[in-house]
Amino acid sequence: MYFLPVLVGASSLLLKSVNAIQVDWSNDDSVKSAASTIAYGLVKYYTGNNTGDVPGNLPDPYYWWEAGAMFGTLIDYWATTGDSTYNDITFQALQHQVGDDADFMPSNQTKSEGNDDQGFWAMAAMTAAEQNFTNPDPNQPQWLALVQAVYNEYVNRWEPDTCGGGMRWQIYTFNNGYNYKNSVSNGCFFNIAARLARYTGNETYSDWASKIFEWEQSIGFINSNYNVLDGAGNAGSDNCTKINAAQFTYNAGLFMYGAAHMYNHTNGSDVWRERVAGIVNASAGVFFQDGVMWEPSCEKTAAKCDVDQQSFKGHLARWMALTTTLAPFTADTIVPLLKTTAQAAAKQCSGPASEDYKGPDGTACGFSWLQQATFDGNTGVGEQMNALQAVMATLVKLAPAPYTSENGGSSQGNPDAGANDDNKIAQPKPITAGDRAGAGILTTLILGGLVGGMYFVWADEK
Repeated sequence: MYFLPVLVGASSLLLKSVNAIQVDWSNDDSVKSAASTIAYGLVKYYTGNNTGDVPGNLPDPYYWWEAGAMFGTLIDYWATTGDSTYNDITFQALQHQVGDDADFMPSNQTKSEGNDDQGFWAMAAMTAAEQNFTNPDPNQPQWLALVQAVYNEYVNRWEPDTCGGGMRWQIYTFNNGYNYKNSVSNGCFFNIAARLARYTGNETYSDWASKIFEWEQSIGFINSNYNVLDGAGNAGSDNCTKINAAQFTYNAGLFMYGAAHMYNHTNGSDVWRERVAGIVNASAGVFFQDGVMWEPSCEKTAAKCDVDQQSFKGHLARWMALTTTLAPFTADTIVPLLKTTAQAAAKQCSGPASEDYKGPDGTACGFSWLQQATFDGNTGVGEQMNALQAVMATLVKLAPAPYTSENGGSSQGNPDAGANDDNKIAQPKPITAGDRAGAGILTTLILGGLVGGMYFVWADEK
């Protein structure tokens, strides 16, 4: 996942409300209708089902991880509203992007893929398993097995030599961010480990979830107030000592929802109750202003939020809603915040149709919900997906609680799934003392041969 600057034209800032989506929040059918309109506008950005395009990919400027996030959102949309309109393209996309090793490392992405990129596709597959989404044919990769493959690869990438543990942001040495350990990559690991623990009942997953969470705390990425901080460099002597304290909504959401699964899995243990409550309360204080969710690390800055960052907060809205299902004690704090946020998000969905937005006129969703009905002029996949997740979060009571293998979950797993990263792309081999000794011997032999050869040349000339 990489960051791009966002340029907002002066003319777009002058755009005002055109015909905002109207919602009767006391009527579930009205809320479903609003969600349907927003979902339609979101999917109009998708081109992967067009002839000649690649299923699962979004067009520029959107990176691959955001497509995985979108399809995870669409599965929850179906589970919440019952609208199966987008199930076929979702199924096609997830299966097309699994890669040769059935681990969401397809050949068209592997060289630039980060741990967080892979994680968002794995979490979409986990949602498919938990919501009993259409199972693939037996000869195709299964949802649960796909998640287990990513989990196993994450375990192999855990690196105790620096920072006492944790995964790096990037998988391969040649990508920017390789020397950075962050909460989003390790949050993806924690999230799927916790959800696998609850789904399968296997305590190995539970142990790893605890290990990851406690490592985040020990290194300071989750501080004593349960704020989730971005990450730190691990090159040279840095060793994660200089923490980037930026807070982003989706990082908090990753750990909140994973902790809710652990709370549920452990039958409401005090330890996980404290962790869930801590993140919920911290998020309520940091990511809401007058009851409306926002992205404080970039939303009001001069640089503004970039394309990736414009899609973060919707995930927090969706995961907060699901947290109330698995940890009902959080509802008193979360539900009022989600209601006021959804109302503000729907008011922002008033932008015009354009070359960029091909949904119905007056339904393009803006980014800053703090501006309420004054359309902010920003449109895109992230803005539309955010609004969809915010609106459908108010319907979470209509969706089933995430299934497990014991209460109706039907996805088949493979605990041994996954592959070796070194087998995917040739990596430079570290030079060892033996290599240097061998090179010295070879150099001596070559020089000896050259001297010997030169002797005969000189002899012939005499």
